Amino acid sequence: MSRFVQPVPRPVDAYAGDGLLRSWLERHLGPAGHAAAKGRLADLAADVAGPLRAAHADAEAHPPTLVRYDPWGARIDRIDTSAGWQAQRAAAARHAVVALPYLPDARGTWGAAARVVQHALLHLYGPESATFSCPVAMADGAAALLSMPDVDAGVRNTWLPRLISTDPATAITSGQWMTESQGGSDLGRSSTVGRPAADGSWRLTGEKWFCSAADAAMAVALARPEGAGRGSRVLAPFLVPRYAADSPLASGVAPDSPAPGVTVHRLKDKLGTRALPTAEIGLRDAYAVPLGDPAVPGLVRAMTLVVVTRVHNAAAAAGGMRRGLAYARAYADVRHVAGGALASSPLHRATLGTLAVDAAGAFALAGHAFALLGRVEVGADPVAAAELRIVAPLAKLATGRLAVSSASEYVESFGGAGYVEDTGVPRLLRDAQVLPIWEGTTNVLALDVLRALTREDAGAPLLGRLAAAVDLARPLSPVLADTLAAAAAQLGDTITSVTADPGAPTVLAGARGLALRLAYALTTALLIEHAAWGDEQAELAARLWARRWLRHEEIAEDAHHHLDLLC
Repeated sequence: MSRFVQPVPRPVDAYAGDGLLRSWLERHLGPAGHAAAKGRLADLAADVAGPLRAAHADAEAHPPTLVRYDPWGARIDRIDTSAGWQAQRAAAARHAVVALPYLPDARGTWGAAARVVQHALLHLYGPESATFSCPVAMADGAAALLSMPDVDAGVRNTWLPRLISTDPATAITSGQWMTESQGGSDLGRSSTVGRPAADGSWRLTGEKWFCSAADAAMAVALARPEGAGRGSRVLAPFLVPRYAADSPLASGVAPDSPAPGVTVHRLKDKLGTRALPTAEIGLRDAYAVPLGDPAVPGLVRAMTLVVVTRVHNAAAAAGGMRRGLAYARAYADVRHVAGGALASSPLHRATLGTLAVDAAGAFALAGHAFALLGRVEVGADPVAAAELRIVAPLAKLATGRLAVSSASEYVESFGGAGYVEDTGVPRLLRDAQVLPIWEGTTNVLALDVLRALTREDAGAPLLGRLAAAVDLARPLSPVLADTLAAAAAQLGDTITSVTADPGAPTVLAGARGLALRLAYALTTALLIEHAAWGDEQAELAARLWARRWLRHEEIAEDAHHHLDLLC
């Protein structure tokens, strides 16, 4: 008897096979704008299916290592990364995954919608990037911060061109050194201190506990300017060169040595994102330059970076869900059980269809956040800015949780093969688990949503979008319209109650539930908007999403019947 070998599942082309992605681009860019983006997207999709998939596997198989000393005992703190990781770095630059929204020709072609194109690039690139999407996100956030008018022009001109370079030989990424062991998300307990030097630069001293992309050429670090007082508002963002080549304090050492005063204590041994170098880093009079005036409370400035990384987090979640779905569907097509293809099983089809509804909702939520970000950056749109204030945390928290639950289902859909590391499937779950944690856990973000509602009236633009979507839904489905209208009315009442006494224990205890309900209602509205434009898949997804997340109904039967349309 010959030994059975399971055929390897081949997922559809990440761009050509994703109908929702292509129709989303057609709507937001227009036919001419989408046509202008097609070549770029098709090229990246081809890389994703070949070289980047191989680079991803190599980076996963060869995680970073820390070399503390050279052969003669000198402290060098060198982080060695794999060829696959370096290939991901080069691809991110070559495909302008960070650079696109900053490039004059891209803004000339797409205007504010350059961020929509960037989201499409991330949707394709992220799932096969070995989580190089993390340094991509932080490089984008650092570029956004450096682009602010109150940043010194010399600092901007030195660093921004490198962050947005499309030449792999010159492009760099950025780390983000914010959290400290005693505070974590409680930035008010940060103890890193910044001290001004005579030449206008600063010296930072402190301990940073969770520094992702520790191999990046620079980092944005939060520090408390000397004499600034307590609390988080006074913290200021500083740019810290990571290597001696960029530090004026370095002399007589190799350019790739750590900058003086920067010590890598250890690399983190993490559940997932294993290819990504994450470290504990000590600062002892490390050279730094301020990003903005350190005498002005700087946490608000730092939030420019945080908003960008939060929407990237949502893109990573949505992209991972879509790619996991593609893998699970491809496996179902080639796997035979109980005398037939797994893809013909009504129960399995219902499971995949339900996952497809969640993936569609996550994509719409992440995509909307990027569209708003573009309108804020290019048009200084105050309406978009008000909405983004609440959409960024909502998109991040909701997609992060969906990504974990979906990844668990994807692993299970492969049976025993899903539990075996060399299939590559387990990393879907390991890597997804960081998404509800990085840039704020669900509870931290829920409290941020509460602050947005009570201090900045951020509920108004959201409720306005829900009301407009109810009107759009009437011709499509009166039941869908009534479902969203009821949810919007209930949310409006809750927001009124919350703003009356935002510090009440019942309000604080219910912040997570409120944030998730807001996110689910917003997602319904976004899918309705796309359906009203003329997308049949979005219309079906809107109906099933509303039933699943607003009415809490079982959608298995419809998900089974309409699997092919959903994915």
